[in-house]
This record gives sequence, structure tokens and C-alpha cells, in this order.
Amino acid sequence: MKVGAGRARKRRSKGVGEQLLLLKKKGGKRRGAGRPPKGERAGSPHKERPFHHARDPVHVVLRAVRAVGNLRRRCVYHSIRKATRTTARREDFRIVHLSIQHDHVHLLVEANDKAALASGMQGFQISAAKHLNTAISKGRPGPRRRGSVFPDRYHAVTITSPRQARNAVSYVLNNWRRHQADLSERARGWHLDWYSSGPLFRDWQEHGGKAVLLEPPPNYVPLFVHPPKTWLLSVGWKKSGPISYRAVPSTLP
Repeated sequence: MKVGAGRARKRRSKGVGEQLLLLKKKGGKRRGAGRPPKGERAGSPHKERPFHHARDPVHVVLRAVRAVGNLRRRCVYHSIRKATRTTARREDFRIVHLSIQHDHVHLLVEANDKAALASGMQGFQISAAKHLNTAISKGRPGPRRRGSVFPDRYHAVTITSPRQARNAVSYVLNNWRRHQADLSERARGWHLDWYSSGPLFRDWQEHGGKAVLLEPPPNYVPLFVHPPKTWLLSVGWKKSGPISYRAVPSTLP
């Protein structure tokens, strides 16, 4: 065999080997593989919810689709208010505090058990979507908007200590200050967030035992929320200090 011919075969063999290496599938999970997340952004992982004890309140965050637009509008407020009225009929699930932000909603809820928490949140989301789709479709050309408003799985944090409960109440009711909604021209003169259940909260540091803390805006109607039944949201949080309506929450509770 000629030496030149052997070298040529060797080069051809090496070239085929390199091509096979390029075509060979790499191991491991591919990025982006699997079931795509539901909605416009990824929500909480689809894992089984943990056991829920009736004594523990839950801080829930619901994010809305972009198609709905700014949630801090009168028509959206009244739609969510109708959903809180529907939810208020339940005995095993209670919304204690709520605030509406630009693209998400914060709730502090109490539930008798895991099933009540799941069904209560589902009922609230369905009712809110129904009323909100009707409201934002008024005056718009074309068919009425349908579909979900809160497409992702809600984010839930169980509250188990007085300090965590105190921080959660302050975080939810003062969340508008965190997002600087209090600096808008419309809300510049507000002391409380009228897009929350803050006006119904009787334990503000500045309250001073008054029946009404501040005069509400014209045509204001409050959200439907329950007085707390859990020790943490009724008494326990007070062990960690008062809550001022001037506070600016910095981090999640």
C-alpha cells in the first residue's frame, strides 16, 4: 500500500468522525424543553400545594395579563369589588386584606384547610375575570373580551409568626408606596390607598381610635373583606409593633 493513499484514507476517516460528533445529540435537558409556561410570564412551579392549617394566614399574589391594562382604574376596582362580595359569602375562606397594583393583586386570606384555600382562590379569580372582562369590553369595538385575567398559578406564602404577619399586613396595605403609585398626580394628596382595604383597617398607628380615619373620595365604596379570625392577623401581629400608613415596604414579608 502506498503511503500517500493511507494518509488520504486517514484524513477522510477523521473528517467523517468530526461530522458525526457535530451531529451527535448532546446529553442533558434542552433549554426550553418541556411544557411551556401558561400565560405571558412564568408563574409558580406546578407542584402540589403543601398542607394548610386553619391557624395560618396566607399571603397571595395574582399577576394579570397585559391585555387587561392598568388594574388601578375605577372599572377594574369595581370588578374586583364584586368578586370580593361573591367570595364573602363563603364560610371556609376569607379575604382579610387586599390591594390592587398596576399589574397584580395582593391578598391576605384565611382558609379552613387546603381544599378551602384552593377553591376560594379559584372562585375569586373566576368571578374577578368575569366582571373585569365585562367592564373593559364596554365601549370597545368588536366582541366582548373572554378568557382568563390571572393566567398563572398564584404565588402563596404561609404566615406562621407575629413578625411575619405584621410585615405582611404592612406590605399589602402599603404596597402602593413601594411601587410609587402614591407619587402620581392623581394620588398625591392621598394618605391611604383607596385601591386597597386600607381604609377599613382600624389599627393604623395614626388612627387614634377614630371611627373614620380619613374622608373617602366621592362615590367611594369599600371592598368586601372579613374581620380576621386567626390569632396572627387579629392579635399576634401587634406584638411586633404598630403599622404606619406612611411606611414604605422594602421586601416581601
